[in-house]
Amino acid sequence: MMDDRYFMTEALKLAAECADCGEVPVGAVVVRNGEIVGRGKNSRESEKNALAHAEIEAINDACRTLGGWRLWDCTLYVTLEPCPMCTGAIINSRIKRVVFGAFDQKAGSCSSVINLFSLPYNHSPQTESGFMQEECSAVLRDFFKKVRSGEKKVPVNPKWKNNSQK
Repeated sequence: MMDDRYFMTEALKLAAECADCGEVPVGAVVVRNGEIVGRGKNSRESEKNALAHAEIEAINDACRTLGGWRLWDCTLYVTLEPCPMCTGAIINSRIKRVVFGAFDQKAGSCSSVINLFSLPYNHSPQTESGFMQEECSAVLRDFFKKVRSGEKKVPVNPKWKNNSQK
């Protein structure tokens, strides 16, 4: 039987693909009845799109796969704590359960900066935080270590005059 560890490992594989392409390594999968119905990975830099977060991509993929926007019987596995935008998408898609790995002290909106799921919205998913935290954190830590050393380049938009702040 497939379990949380299996599905988080699938999300970690997507995160590794991001790192290989120079993207911040975040991966996500949406699961329904033990089957992956949506996959997503961070592609903000390559897509030049602020909305191209792993969770948004995975939710979009799941909605297309299942033919509807209500994911009330689904679990989202994501390697990094969702940001405010992704937390909003989780609430709006009615995802039943969220399992995330690494905490995000700068934008995490499930516990680190704020817990948007605790506010009186019309939906609040079950949340498991810090699942496989070390493995998920290591992918991010290794990526940024390579970026700082110059070994890894983050994609930049040549139209910008100063890419260091973009």
